[in-house]
Amino acid sequence: MTFSSESIRRLAPVARVVVAETKGSVPREVGASMLVTEDAVEGTIGGGALEFEAIKSARAALIAGADRFERQPLGPSLGQCCGGAVSLLTEIWDESRLNALVSDVIARPLPGKPEEQPLAVKRILTNHRSKGIMPKPGIVSGWMIEPVTHPLRSIWVWGAGHVGRAIVSVLAPLPELEVVWIDTARDRFPTGIPPSVRTLIAESPADLVKQAPIHAEHLVLTFSHALDLELCHRLLSQGFGGLGLIGSATKRARFRSRLGALGHTSAQIDRMECPIGDPALGKHPQAIALGVAAAILKSHHEGTEMLGERA
Repeated sequence: MTFSSESIRRLAPVARVVVAETKGSVPREVGASMLVTEDAVEGTIGGGALEFEAIKSARAALIAGADRFERQPLGPSLGQCCGGAVSLLTEIWDESRLNALVSDVIARPLPGKPEEQPLAVKRILTNHRSKGIMPKPGIVSGWMIEPVTHPLRSIWVWGAGHVGRAIVSVLAPLPELEVVWIDTARDRFPTGIPPSVRTLIAESPADLVKQAPIHAEHLVLTFSHALDLELCHRLLSQGFGGLGLIGSATKRARFRSRLGALGHTSAQIDRMECPIGDPALGKHPQAIALGVAAAILKSHHEGTEMLGERA
């Protein structure tokens, strides 16, 4: 979990623990973070003894209402085999602190360090404002610098059945994704929906297509082939960033024919991926979800829009 003001605001007041500095072999990279409340934890800084102690320290910081900065050698003090060292910054975030954010880069002194902004930090912030250069997270002259992350991609999941549930459970923790989940009734959804997921309910879900931004990527996997077809028809008519349809090669062929009869060109229909995920992994909902998630992450790094692999 990187710095996401949306996630922090949802839980505030909350202790945020971020890996500020690393040396040697460590479980997570600089910028990895987790959010800690009295009874919950979101995100991870690597698990094991390091995370266990960090959670205890974060809850103590919540009670004290004070930030902390701690260096942890993983081998000697925690008995972990990584052998490196990690510096953790724990900060208490509440509404007033969040409301003070005025930039998508935050820079603040470590606890006990001078409040006056060092020249090196000023240069980084100036380069960001004037040239759009986004800095990497880390410590600079006693100050912690981090970019504030916002969802880069909007994933609309149409259907709350077994596959939809599996896909949402995999995608929801990824901070660069906004997940919107749609179905026909509240009881179609499971209990315990991840708080970062936005749900939409409509008796006729296809009517919600017009609410989707033009760059959104869609996964169509409802309980009805007729509804799947109507969703694909409306999405092809409106435009999208990506479109994946659950099904087989046979379903793809039938949908291609029916969508063509509805007036869509072959070039338009070619943008629809069916089946979604990686068929080689099997048809279990979790297997499909893993294939879909891998395709989304791969396309993010490659700068493409592909949601799945064709059979």
